[in-house]
Amino acid sequence: MCMAKAYLDKGDASSERELLLEDVATVEVEGAQVRVGTLFGETRELQAVIREVDFQNGSIVLEKVG
Repeated sequence: MCMAKAYLDKGDASSERELLLEDVATVEVEGAQVRVGTLFGETRELQAVIREVDFQNGSIVLEKVG
C-alpha cells in the first residue's frame, strides 16, 4: 500500500514544494496548527493550512501561515 507524501508550498512565484514527510498516515488540524504523522510514528507540526489533497497521486500540500 502506498502512503501519501506531505509537501510544504514555499508560496513564492517559483511554485516549488519542499518534501516534509513520506508515508503519511494521519493529518490533524487544530485551528492554524497542522500535525502530520507517518506510518512509522514520525510527526511534524507547523502553523499551516491544507492547500491541496490529491488522493490519486498520494500528495498533501500545506502552506505556512504567519
